[in-house]
Amino acid sequence: MQPARSAIRAALVFSMLLLFAMVPLVGAAEKVLNGSIQERWLDDHRLAYQLDGPDGPENWVMDARTGVASRLDTPSKAATLVPERVAASRGGGEEVEIVFRNALEVPVELFWLDPGSRRTSYGMLAAGARRGQHTYEGHAWIIVGPDGEDLTGFVAGPGSSMARIDDESIRAWSDLVREEEEKPPARSPEDRPRLKVEQHNLVLHAPGADPRTLTEDGQADSPWHARRGWHSPDRRWALAMRIDKAEEHLVHLIDVAPDDRVEPVLRSHQYNKPGDRIRHQRPAGFDLHTGERMDVDPALVPNPWSINRISWHPDGDRVRMLYNQRGHQVLRLVELDLRTGESRVLIEEQSPTFIDYSGKLFLHIMEDGDRAIWMSERSGYNHLELVDLETGDRTPLTEGPWVVRGVDEVDEDAGTVRLRCLGLDPDQDPYHVHHAIVDLDTREMRRLTDGDGTHDIEFSPDGSWYVDRWSRVDLPPVHELRRTSDGQLVAELARADATDLLEARDWSLPERFVAKGRDGETDIWGIIVRPRDFDPTRRYPVIEHIYAGPHGHFVPKSFNPRRRMSDFADLGAVVVQIDGMGTNWRSKAFHDVAWKNLGDSGFPDRIEWMKAAAADRNWIDLDHVGIYGGSAGGQSALRALLAHGDFYDVAVADCGCHDNRMDKIWWNELWMGWPIGDHYDEQSNVTNAHKLEGELMLVLGGLDRNVDPASTLQVVDALVKADKDFEFVLMPTAGHGAAGSPYGHRRSLDFFTRKLVERE
Repeated sequence: MQPARSAIRAALVFSMLLLFAMVPLVGAAEKVLNGSIQERWLDDHRLAYQLDGPDGPENWVMDARTGVASRLDTPSKAATLVPERVAASRGGGEEVEIVFRNALEVPVELFWLDPGSRRTSYGMLAAGARRGQHTYEGHAWIIVGPDGEDLTGFVAGPGSSMARIDDESIRAWSDLVREEEEKPPARSPEDRPRLKVEQHNLVLHAPGADPRTLTEDGQADSPWHARRGWHSPDRRWALAMRIDKAEEHLVHLIDVAPDDRVEPVLRSHQYNKPGDRIRHQRPAGFDLHTGERMDVDPALVPNPWSINRISWHPDGDRVRMLYNQRGHQVLRLVELDLRTGESRVLIEEQSPTFIDYSGKLFLHIMEDGDRAIWMSERSGYNHLELVDLETGDRTPLTEGPWVVRGVDEVDEDAGTVRLRCLGLDPDQDPYHVHHAIVDLDTREMRRLTDGDGTHDIEFSPDGSWYVDRWSRVDLPPVHELRRTSDGQLVAELARADATDLLEARDWSLPERFVAKGRDGETDIWGIIVRPRDFDPTRRYPVIEHIYAGPHGHFVPKSFNPRRRMSDFADLGAVVVQIDGMGTNWRSKAFHDVAWKNLGDSGFPDRIEWMKAAAADRNWIDLDHVGIYGGSAGGQSALRALLAHGDFYDVAVADCGCHDNRMDKIWWNELWMGWPIGDHYDEQSNVTNAHKLEGELMLVLGGLDRNVDPASTLQVVDALVKADKDFEFVLMPTAGHGAAGSPYGHRRSLDFFTRKLVERE
């Protein structure tokens, strides 16, 4: 029997929440509808939006100055993701889906950009084809043509979204590239001295003089580097670096079914792993008049993971650089004074565990060059400080038992900084995103959002008004028009009603649940998803969806009825997702549980949470518990059967990084530390494979470029040697996240049906 057409439309509408100007939502302030609203700013104060009413589209314009809406007869343009000049992914967002639609007449290749700007291929998309791609909010994607040229790029927003690959999006991308390339070059005219790299060394080219070699220590494996942006504004000075190259570490993959031949092809790519020798940067300043060299004090930059964020003081004589020490326990802003050759530390951050540079690094040097806004967890929570770079004095800009999630804008003219915050309201979920503006002089904070949900805001062109879009997993979207000067409500644009959706699909909203963690004091948050035909008189096995990476938090917070957890629930199970200790964006102590301890995966908190949930829910059967996850979640899913086999019975582990020595260097050294110690071996799923209890299915994509496939194969080998029974699904030409493919997903559902729900 087909569900009602309005319910199908409502389900699609609910799942298409976008970050950009035209965002579908549901309902209206005056009348509640199961339709959509698409909105865009016409000018500084007029907001156009389209309601999908009972008789068809209804077009309206709201005047933000008066809060009065008038109906129009002209249609609004549909919304898609807008092309962006992407550089790298930002982490920590919720699970979302991008539907890539290739409207070209040639195939394209999809590449994901990791936080370090490295590319991972997610395969080809044929001409005219479309594909739903699981990703995370804030993740960046590049589309590459058949000739290897970048065509366009997109950044995933909240919910599901459409990324249309067509001539229009390519032109928009090209315009962005051209604008960047047409910026006036920061190179000196011919009458000024400049540095060039020749035969691995620095050569000074000055007008009216013969070229002069300034260095002799550059070599093929340790060449000098000089960049256009590293010269002082007046071209008197320059910064350069001699960089020892990293060791080559190739990972080899066998493409057993290439498109262009019958025989397999060996595909190799550079992939550094924990403990590898990394590149070593050695910065030095040069006087472009005399050729004098001034090395940055090696004691201040002894073992760099990276040296970047190069900037010059307005006086033009002092250059700054951000030093991140390998092991990620020291972060310094270092200054070299070219007048004296002296180096000094302007800001220093140290931690006995880790400094989360991938998620909690923010540095904004003010235009005066003497002050900076800096992000720090010194107080035990992630906050901002105003630092006097001359004296080193640090003044908190934000403080309290909540965290700054990110900085969206620094407006030096207005003397303000605009933030995303978590945990502002003690009576709300601490992971709800709220927005606020902080005065840099008074430190007073003006909140822009307050509704009990997670918020996304979009400003009018002049910034005087904004649309506040918010929801929860158990509350459909609400959209409000607000005034920036005081955050006050101008008008409610829409409030969703999910009645038809719930009735037509026999579907229930996820249940939010909070319980104490392992210490008996800390709140642990999660959700419970019930099956479509839920009967409270029955007993249901539990399936946990796990992802415990320390780089983020992962329990969904916004409304979206299309999450795949429902597929597992509809097998006849209760599905849960939990953020245990060791995940991000709570207190520093909460986060530090992961330090050299990824094997923990928050299991003590997860188990206590499930026991608390079952205490007054007789329909939860904790005698039958399954778990599934991919990547780091695949590592944790297997770990559940190795370390907690007395609680978990069944696991599906997809493309897991089962031994942290085998996985990518940046992610693992950040959380597991450097140098490599015994704790790497002790927490490896390979060395612990003999402890397997319960039913296990391993899933692997043979062309996984994110996690070395050998990581899973070494687990397979160890299980065979330990004479353990398990199932192994190898998808030879699949990439990372193979279990998310239609075939992998079906096999996962079938495994839980046979092994946990106990019916074919």
